[in-house]
Amino acid sequence: MTFHYLESAADPRVADYTTLTDVHLRKLREPQEGMYIAESSRVLRRALAAGHQPRSFFLAEKWLDDLDDVFQAYPDVPVFIGKASLLEEITGFHLHRGAMAAMHRPAPVPLEELLANAQRVAVLEDIVDHTNVGAIFRSAAALGIDAVLVSPRCGDPLYRRSVRVSMGTVFQVPWARLESWPDDLVRLQDQGFTVAAMELTDDALDVDDLAMQQIPKLALVLGTEGAGMSAETLAVVDLAVKIPMRAGVDSLNVAAASAVAFWELRPKS
Repeated sequence: MTFHYLESAADPRVADYTTLTDVHLRKLREPQEGMYIAESSRVLRRALAAGHQPRSFFLAEKWLDDLDDVFQAYPDVPVFIGKASLLEEITGFHLHRGAMAAMHRPAPVPLEELLANAQRVAVLEDIVDHTNVGAIFRSAAALGIDAVLVSPRCGDPLYRRSVRVSMGTVFQVPWARLESWPDDLVRLQDQGFTVAAMELTDDALDVDDLAMQQIPKLALVLGTEGAGMSAETLAVVDLAVKIPMRAGVDSLNVAAASAVAFWELRPKS
């Protein structure tokens, strides 16, 4: 095993971990460099269990014993160790969840391969809050969604906060980023999917009414925070669906709405 004890925040070997709190910079850097950050021992273990490959590990010395089996399994991957104050200077925040790992991003999965055996697909249109993205993935993993598709401007499912909020379930649910929006929705329709928009339109079906139809292959589109579904997307989908509300409330947070809809629209057989 290769342990490196850090002495300077300017050490170029830990460039993967610098300025982790700069969201705009990290959103650009990480996909371009083919990497992402797994934060906490539980999350990095789930990443490794999913077959993702580590670039390096980054932790305070007190966490060494906790991850000894991981280091034994990856003896050629460098382990960077430092005092808490130095690690905080490098990352921009205090590490209190154990270790971190810089991971190689897995190769994208072709859309047709993702859809081949899927019955339920979630499609995220321009959802920019990484907390919401992570929460939706957690619900997707728990409630039987077979794949998640994200629009070109949607938040990165492998961004550190998305991964953490999802508790690492972003590694369990196959996902892909669409390139042409909303035109790529037609590719789902060509594969036999009924595409439903989660949106409050005049003709929207109640979610329990749609559930009774037992549509064999269903893709549920969730719109961006605040503005909701774009007119261009609504022009492509097959139908709209809504969750009935009481007490004058017109909608739920998109992550909460996704959980309700995933459960109600699950295949019954």
